[in-house]
Amino acid sequence: MQPQRIHVASAGTALPGAPVDNAALTRRFGMSDQWEEWIGVFIATETRHLTVDLDTGERRNTLADLCELAARRALDGAATAAADIDLVVMGTATPDRLLPTTASVVADRLGIDGIPVFQLQSGCTGAFQALDLAHRLLTTGAYRRALVIGGELNEKYFDLGQDFSALRPEQLINYVLFGDGAGALVLSTEPEDALATVCLTSSRLTGHGREPGQILEWFGPADRMSDRVPAAEDYKAIEESVPRMSREILDQVLADVGWKREDVAYVLPPQLSGRMTRRVVDELDLPGAEEVSCVTRIGNTGNATPFFQVERALQLMAPGDRAVGISVESSKWIRAGFAIERV
Repeated sequence: MQPQRIHVASAGTALPGAPVDNAALTRRFGMSDQWEEWIGVFIATETRHLTVDLDTGERRNTLADLCELAARRALDGAATAAADIDLVVMGTATPDRLLPTTASVVADRLGIDGIPVFQLQSGCTGAFQALDLAHRLLTTGAYRRALVIGGELNEKYFDLGQDFSALRPEQLINYVLFGDGAGALVLSTEPEDALATVCLTSSRLTGHGREPGQILEWFGPADRMSDRVPAAEDYKAIEESVPRMSREILDQVLADVGWKREDVAYVLPPQLSGRMTRRVVDELDLPGAEEVSCVTRIGNTGNATPFFQVERALQLMAPGDRAVGISVESSKWIRAGFAIERV
């Protein structure tokens, strides 16, 4: 018996506010022109979108707001009613609350009830893990259509009132790397819904014995006055590991799906920063594949990013074109990937 084929029916995305360029960040943080030049040269991210208004400090959106908008756009794109969804899976590292889950809030707003709703807590591979879980559950035949969601509100971890000139580089870099956003896919077992076929999804923890490359703390009433840094990255470890791990993920995905390197028409690489993406693409060595990247325009939006890439890839791909997505989660070194083929 052939396994159930799973299809991408549509993609939807959402960004908050207008793009914020490096000059605006430089002015807001009271930094020098040299700092702005440093962002352009060493980060190579030009703009990002933030839920916070840098001038007033007002927070204009919740994660649920952005995820709901992205989900509605995906449902509209698939000409699918919320009532036709029988599975919801969401990936995020920055939920609005510990409870209720953001996934449950979004489902409630959409009018979805009486079905399984899962929220996966993970860094950059959370969207891939959500896709993997939804794909596997759909292949059982127990479900027909799944809504897969991912998103982040990274700015909630950053204090915009502090003295930025006093921050250590590993803290300061987070203020320019990240943006806020959300995305969604509708997956279906119905061939008539298909824009592309999901040929493979993969997610593997590979961090046994390794120190975390990224940490996001949770502060409750008992420890909120702790001197722990809310968000920190070992950027050197990430810079050394991500390109190599991306190549290993690509090789594994191609081996598992049975494709050759020349079969790949589009590659969706990890999106930490513009500069890091360039290093990753060079390491992947896929000269025949077109890169689908968005990080220079919207920043690193974590679990929202793959949806922006898939949305763009579906616009570019011709029937029969094949694409591979790659992600590395540096907090505990998770490797993830997927392969899709345009119908």
